Amino acid sequence: MSNPSPRKLFVTTALPYANGAFHIGHIMEYIQADIWVRFQRMQGNQIDFVSADDAHGAPIMIAAEKAGLTPQQFVAKIAAGRKPYLDGFHITFDNWHSTDGPENHQLAKQVYLDLKKAGLIATRTVEQFFDPEKNMFLPDRYIKGECPKCHSKDQYGDNCEVCAAVYAPTDLINPYSALTGSTPVLKSSEHFFFSLSDPRCVAFLEEWITGNDVDGKPHLQVEVANKVKEWFSVRSNPDGTTSEGLGDWDISRDAPYFGIEIPDAPGKYFYVWLDAPIGYLASLKNLLDKRGENFDIYMADPALEQIHFIGKDIVNFHTLFWPAMLKFSGRKTPNKVFVHGFLTVNNGEKMSKSRGTGLDPLKYLSLGMNPEWLRYYLANKLNARNEDIDFNQEDFIARVNSDLIGKYVNIASRAAGFIAKKFDGRVVTDWATADDAFISKLRNVAPEIQALYDQREYGKALRAIMEQADAINAYVDANKPWELAKDPAKSAALQEVCSRLLEAFRILTIYLKPVLPELAKQVEALLNIAPLQWADVNTPLPNAHQVNPYTHLMTRVEPKMLDALFDMPAVVNATVGVPTAATNDEETNNSTIEALAPEIKIDDFAKVDLRIAKIVNCEHVEGSDKLLRLTLDVGEGRLRNVFSGIKSAYKPEDLIGKLTVMVANLAPRKMKFGISEGMVLAASAADEKTNPGIYILNPWPGAEPGMRVG
Repeated sequence: MSNPSPRKLFVTTALPYANGAFHIGHIMEYIQADIWVRFQRMQGNQIDFVSADDAHGAPIMIAAEKAGLTPQQFVAKIAAGRKPYLDGFHITFDNWHSTDGPENHQLAKQVYLDLKKAGLIATRTVEQFFDPEKNMFLPDRYIKGECPKCHSKDQYGDNCEVCAAVYAPTDLINPYSALTGSTPVLKSSEHFFFSLSDPRCVAFLEEWITGNDVDGKPHLQVEVANKVKEWFSVRSNPDGTTSEGLGDWDISRDAPYFGIEIPDAPGKYFYVWLDAPIGYLASLKNLLDKRGENFDIYMADPALEQIHFIGKDIVNFHTLFWPAMLKFSGRKTPNKVFVHGFLTVNNGEKMSKSRGTGLDPLKYLSLGMNPEWLRYYLANKLNARNEDIDFNQEDFIARVNSDLIGKYVNIASRAAGFIAKKFDGRVVTDWATADDAFISKLRNVAPEIQALYDQREYGKALRAIMEQADAINAYVDANKPWELAKDPAKSAALQEVCSRLLEAFRILTIYLKPVLPELAKQVEALLNIAPLQWADVNTPLPNAHQVNPYTHLMTRVEPKMLDALFDMPAVVNATVGVPTAATNDEETNNSTIEALAPEIKIDDFAKVDLRIAKIVNCEHVEGSDKLLRLTLDVGEGRLRNVFSGIKSAYKPEDLIGKLTVMVANLAPRKMKFGISEGMVLAASAADEKTNPGIYILNPWPGAEPGMRVG
């Protein structure tokens, strides 16, 4: 169990974009990385675990402007809300920084200059869409129009969310600015490119992607490497077009832009994805500076391993651009990039707050749910592959209650009480010899569990641990300490049985500590021992060691907690977007008005963000006899696309320019015809035969887009 050659590990998670709070996908990734980091620390390895807010880019600039803040103020406000999530789920970063910190400004500029010195920075004139009203070049995601492949409306400027086609913004049909609704114009601008197509970059990446690290294991998971290799060759697409190999990467943006100015090009800024991964190094440098350590010496250590945990949606940046940037700027390249999939809920459904399938991390904590329930459940699902995992409510309850309460905690609860009451808290361990079959079996699985943790096969590791818990509980049932306690003549046997159980419980706690760090602290207090390390597997409690009285370690999950966590919003009529009440038994048969919905409290109503919206444009939806496509200005600096089932009641031209009311915080919904980004409010009768009308809400004059209703 000794560790003669401690590893030196620099570990990061993907940087969250600083335009909103953490969601459950962030927490899943942080838990996955935190478990691995805690395990490595238990081996005696040296770890620096860092992350940062990804603070730059046009979306943050635009959101800050709308909020009446500077970008720096806006980002600081977001950053101030990070701590409750990280502390709440016991995630132990050594440093949390910002890509707008001085370290990142300095490092990004130096990386660029080093790449330029290597002959890998080129300039060329490009034509780019420009918003004449906003007076700025538009990022791809702020240009919308008709997909050139499938002709779906209101698709983004870089890819279609209906047919998944990838294209240039200039390929869109009838493009418009998502910020102002105006028709963008093409303007020429000089842009800077990282020459990823250079033969040197291609040769290096082909070797790195398929190659092994110093430990003989691949830099990337096999399925990730196979996917990345597809980008290297000319290939045929299903639509008959061809995709070329690696292309050069546009790394510049024009002012106005919130970011890092390119050192030799006033008015030009680094594209956010150039400086964002450099934020890993900047956060590390910030940490080392605070510790009085030299960053360059630290990074030059040949024993240093650089490890990244990321999601599958950002693979190209971390497996192509990032390694090549590091390599050809003369820096250390990543040893491993660990890629995980997405988190779905209840048999594969995408997370959606509006459908009651969103798992809000802060809501989870506010309901008093134990964060280690979630850590354990996610760990049970996680493995070393890039595949989605599913959160199932019934499985969550069964897994936590069966494994953690019924198997693990149950061992201590059945043994510690007898030790405290009958033996003054003293255990006997003179039986704990090297050839003791019961404990030896438990100790002998340590190398297997070590390997599984190190390989991020958490699910397999926990299954192996619970197999041992089953064996220990079988020992309990076979020796029946509650029966031994009834016979004073069997006092010595009772003390030995319960001492064996507490020793077994101690070893199980070592195995579970990376996943359940706070519960492990409780166990350490119960057993009156120092913080457990992996090497302690082979060091039993001393004979006559005194443990503390047993206190409750963990409660069971109650189904009502999950009901509250996934509390469904009011039922919505999907066709017309009108709240639908359940039938009231006292409702008269001839009423054309629906019965009132069940009573709610003001806190329930406050969750719904109703806003005044201006209908900038309205048009028929080809292929639908019910829907109209509304383009709405909700006063947030961009336009929204909303589908509404009001075609039978309104002509599109009659609605253009009108004001209405919309639910602004409803999660976007992917429909056959595109993405719907909210819901307009309309009224209708319960009996459509008596009154078939649909009446869209129309505020009084004086209301303006963005005003909140309530």
